[in-house]
Amino acid sequence: MKVMIRRSAEGVLSAYVPKKDLEEPIVEQEKEDLWGGTVTLANGWKLQLPEMAAGTSLPITVEARRLSGED
Repeated sequence: MKVMIRRSAEGVLSAYVPKKDLEEPIVEQEKEDLWGGTVTLANGWKLQLPEMAAGTSLPITVEARRLSGED
């Protein structure tokens, strides 16, 4: 699914899923540099993010895979 990752002015990472019109803060991330690991959203969703270069600028839209729950 397409997911837009962005960082707010306060430094909080969030994920926006256009298909679901859902925006949630990222509350946990597997890897410090974010890419290639999983992230957990405030609503409990876990997303697998693609491998990307460290320092990739935000906001960016990526193809992520939802790991928990049903669509």
